[in-house]
Amino acid sequence: MNFRNISSWCIRNPVPPIVLFIGLMLAGFMAFHSMTVNNQPDIDFPGALVIVNQPGAAPSEMQTQVTQKVEAAIRGVNGIDEIDSSIREGYSQTFVQFQIGTPIDRAVNDLRDAMAQIRGSLPDGILEPQVQRVDISGEPISFIAAETTDMSLEELSWYIDNDVARRLRALNGVAAVAREGGVDREINVTLDPTALQAQGITAAQVSAQLRQVNTNATGGRAEIAGSEQSVRVVGNARTSYDLSQTMISVGANRSVRLADVARVQDSYSEQRTYAKLHGKQVISFNVQRAKGKSDLEVYNEVWAELHKIEKGDLRIRFSEISNTVDYTKSQYKSSMEALFEGAILAVVVVYLFLRDGRATAISGLAIPLSAIPTFWFMSLLGINLNEISAIMPLTTQVDCDRKSGTGRC
Repeated sequence: MNFRNISSWCIRNPVPPIVLFIGLMLAGFMAFHSMTVNNQPDIDFPGALVIVNQPGAAPSEMQTQVTQKVEAAIRGVNGIDEIDSSIREGYSQTFVQFQIGTPIDRAVNDLRDAMAQIRGSLPDGILEPQVQRVDISGEPISFIAAETTDMSLEELSWYIDNDVARRLRALNGVAAVAREGGVDREINVTLDPTALQAQGITAAQVSAQLRQVNTNATGGRAEIAGSEQSVRVVGNARTSYDLSQTMISVGANRSVRLADVARVQDSYSEQRTYAKLHGKQVISFNVQRAKGKSDLEVYNEVWAELHKIEKGDLRIRFSEISNTVDYTKSQYKSSMEALFEGAILAVVVVYLFLRDGRATAISGLAIPLSAIPTFWFMSLLGINLNEISAIMPLTTQVDCDRKSGTGRC
């Protein structure tokens, strides 16, 4: 078969092209119904964040003791295009943008290795440095407020963290649940200066001993009863009472309980974020979808689970503050309407120009035969339906031979 005369061959042998286009149409319909609908396309942005927290540190201290060392350490990583840092009290964030085409997974691992090499030179009071990718497709899809009739602020905060967030993260497609407002649970240790002076010990010594004792760590392996078993050192206190019974060495082979030199309370941290809805304090949280999942499907599953939680616990009620899914739905609806309107207008324009019913019917049939299989190829390429890909340019060229007077297309 000569591909230059493929149209003539198809006219003489109509069965193979008909079967081919029926298969392509079926594949396009199936791919269209299985494609995810999102607001933005899933793309990998070549960037990463290095975050270091040191509670109570001044911005000048964070700059000289943390940020400058972090920038110097990561400057040698291959593929870096730009480094930008921001500092505030107790917080340092360094944004690293890589060159286009740099493997982002390898680059992030190189950043973690660079941070591990300077970990010993950073101040002792910092929290563990975090290195994370910049995920521009992981924006929250819904902001939700939680109200209660029979819980305190700290009880509602713990309920959101321990129960609601855990059940939502178990759903397929939910990447993260972040709480805003409320307080965090913490155990407060208030030292008694008089008792410390009587025992001859300082607050720094008590803090150092608690750091060493109140932790869980691996102990390697040991042979027990003829078999090799893993050994763990379990020292983390489960309750405030367990922590208060921790023995503190005061020298001269003497030890006292922590409760003898301090007051230990199971309490909550100072509230630093505040959320209000209709003039009433609430606790809000947002839900982020996982990459490759549909905004609409994840949104519906989240609210179905929230309604189950409300039925199981009548003390709590959820209300939506805002979401991005409504905009995604409207964009999807308008795109589909534009698709049908464009096809109808194309047929009308062809008829107005050609004044031929047969040519118009052929062009009208060519539009769905070319548009619907496109969804199958989009699915094969991993492209979802979003505000960029949903609008497809539909071009139909009709070449009619008027010289013979037959009006053939």
